[in-house]
Amino acid sequence: MQTPFLRIGTRGSKLALFQAHLVRGQLAAAHGVEEEAIAVEIIRTTGDRVQDRPLSEIGGKGLFTKEIEEALATGAIDLAVHSMKDMAAVLPQGLVIAAVLEREDARDAFLSPVASGIAALAPGAKVGCSSVRRSAQLWRQRPDVVITPFRGNVDTRLRKLHAGEVDATFLAVAGLNRLGLQHEITQAIAMDDMLPAPAQGVIGMETREDDTRIRDLLAPLHHAATHLQLQAERGFLAGIDGSCRTPVAAHAFVSGGEIELRCEALTLDGRAVFAARRQGAAQDGARMGLEAASEIRAAALGKLVL
Repeated sequence: MQTPFLRIGTRGSKLALFQAHLVRGQLAAAHGVEEEAIAVEIIRTTGDRVQDRPLSEIGGKGLFTKEIEEALATGAIDLAVHSMKDMAAVLPQGLVIAAVLEREDARDAFLSPVASGIAALAPGAKVGCSSVRRSAQLWRQRPDVVITPFRGNVDTRLRKLHAGEVDATFLAVAGLNRLGLQHEITQAIAMDDMLPAPAQGVIGMETREDDTRIRDLLAPLHHAATHLQLQAERGFLAGIDGSCRTPVAAHAFVSGGEIELRCEALTLDGRAVFAARRQGAAQDGARMGLEAASEIRAAALGKLVL
């Protein structure tokens, strides 16, 4: 059997496979090989297996990456393709994000067959949501709504929504766009109303730090402006040092050589929000993220779940 040109590891959801094949196609085009020469290995993660409990109860974001990163560290795969919003703030020793694709729309999508937006929800409406960030941001605007846990892949959540189990739910605009499901979006939510998760909409490629061959192969795919955004947002994530039960949001805008970073952290019930902004040279984004986190931690004075 012919040895693959390289081996990509990914979760098995429809969206994860789309992203892995997107990277495979770009790698094949960049290096003049057939797509079939690049293997895509599906790795089932703990986060995929356990669907009956919120992530905050079973260990958080790392549950979508642990088994994939173990395969990467042992050499079973050459690179992993991730939704960067699923990545923990600190990577395992010896692993790095070697490249990122150009960012998709980072906003959250409101989906509902009965309401045109958050403000139009009926009093006491039932909203499916398992993100502590989205829940807190929603309760800040609509403390009357009832939030019910709503895990599963995109298809599962859409099926539950259309079956009438809830009146509304949220998904990332980026994922719906990538899957050709733009028609499901009732409203793309303005960032002033719902600041997205750090790194939402970014596809990252993780490799072994010492694997110069794979890092060189990924170089043509790397999008520099997206990487600058990522450094700032993940700098904030690392600095806030929150648990998976900490509602945090961040988004960086890059224009020319400047970056503007917006960050916030909320109490679980959404009643208090602590925000910070930074603006400066784009290459200083990581430092600005850490500074914004320090400002918010000082302002919150123990009110956040960290």
